[in-house]
Amino acid sequence: MEIEKFFKGSSEKIAIIGLGYVGLPLAVLLDKKFNVIGFDINPKRIEELKNNYDRTREVNTEDLRKSSIEFTDNPKKISEAKVIIITVPTPIDEHNIPDLKPIKSATKTVGRYMPKGSIVVYESTVYPGLTEEECVPILEKESGLKWKKDFNVGYSPERVNPGDKQHTIDKIVKVVAGDTPEITDFLAKLYGSVITAGVHKAPDIKTAEAAKVIENTQRDLNIALMNELSIIFNKMGIDTRAVLEAASTKWNFLRFEPGLIGGHCIPVDPYYLTFKAQSIGHHPEVILAGRRINDYMGKFVAENTVKKLIKAGKTVKGSKVLILGLTFKENISDIRNSKVIDVYNELKEYGIKVYVYDPYAYPEEVKEEYGIELLKDIEGKAPYDAIIVAVKHKPFIEELDFRKYKELMKNEHKPVLIDIKGLYNKEKATNEGFLYWRL
Repeated sequence: MEIEKFFKGSSEKIAIIGLGYVGLPLAVLLDKKFNVIGFDINPKRIEELKNNYDRTREVNTEDLRKSSIEFTDNPKKISEAKVIIITVPTPIDEHNIPDLKPIKSATKTVGRYMPKGSIVVYESTVYPGLTEEECVPILEKESGLKWKKDFNVGYSPERVNPGDKQHTIDKIVKVVAGDTPEITDFLAKLYGSVITAGVHKAPDIKTAEAAKVIENTQRDLNIALMNELSIIFNKMGIDTRAVLEAASTKWNFLRFEPGLIGGHCIPVDPYYLTFKAQSIGHHPEVILAGRRINDYMGKFVAENTVKKLIKAGKTVKGSKVLILGLTFKENISDIRNSKVIDVYNELKEYGIKVYVYDPYAYPEEVKEEYGIELLKDIEGKAPYDAIIVAVKHKPFIEELDFRKYKELMKNEHKPVLIDIKGLYNKEKATNEGFLYWRL
């Protein structure tokens, strides 16, 4: 297949399947040089995009208005595309087992409508082997076509960092792999025409899949180490961040921060790798140990909040705690796998009245996902007995200070401030009279 046939002005089209945090920015980028169909099964999402509104806030209104993407929830439109890129979520279930329903469902839909001669590319995070072992048979069954004769597949892992306006999709090196060297070359040219950072050709699809899944596994383990150190130093009465500042003066010390690890990648991807490892007879120990530590941190924060309430002379049961921020990271609306909810649930177990304020999260999504009614304003249920700053949202940094926190806690003699992200200077907070704690 010649890449030249796909450029604007030609009849060939590219279809993006799934228009979330990954698919929509990719569709907008490809639309600059190609004819793009944007497909999503959510009709509300399609209607919003047609009206130039992106609720994920990854693409602004002006860029949507300037694009010529054909947004649709009609799967028949897939039949018009020769390159089909699948960017649906790959979550885990309540038992930390890969939930392949979204990717299998998308693959079935694509299989029913893809034309002969198609190239189907997966960008979703998967374990090594999933594309060829799980997805290809579905494509063959649904289409009646033969792999490598009537259609080809490829893999190009997404590397989107939600809310990051510096490391945008075009500025991140794109890894590509096809089921043949020719398809790899084609995908390198296709993505390379819009990715300014360049393209890396992996030797095969499994290698590309493995590369993606270890990127976040490595980060998960590094943060797990910091979290375990935080637990140890907390028991010793040592400030973890002061330790990190001292250690960071050495040139080869890797500075990671302790914290709650949520989102769609870091707390999920390691389980895809460990699932595959166990299926081939290897029980991964280091990776799962890191996961256990990171999954424990919400409980750890809640326990230390309770200890501070007791130290302040508060009756724990019935006390009021305000949590600032619910999204999994700062300045975005994404609440997927937010570990702040672990803090919330643990505090509720103590009989504490917990309230959440987040200026970025959508109240209806929070209600549907977690059953929580977000406060409409920060003063909503004041005065509070403790405040937990859980997410480093810009408004919290610019609009809140020690004076405001004291007001929200009715100028208590020993106001409790839990600073998960380490936003404030510990010494200043203590001098201001706060019972202050941070990871």
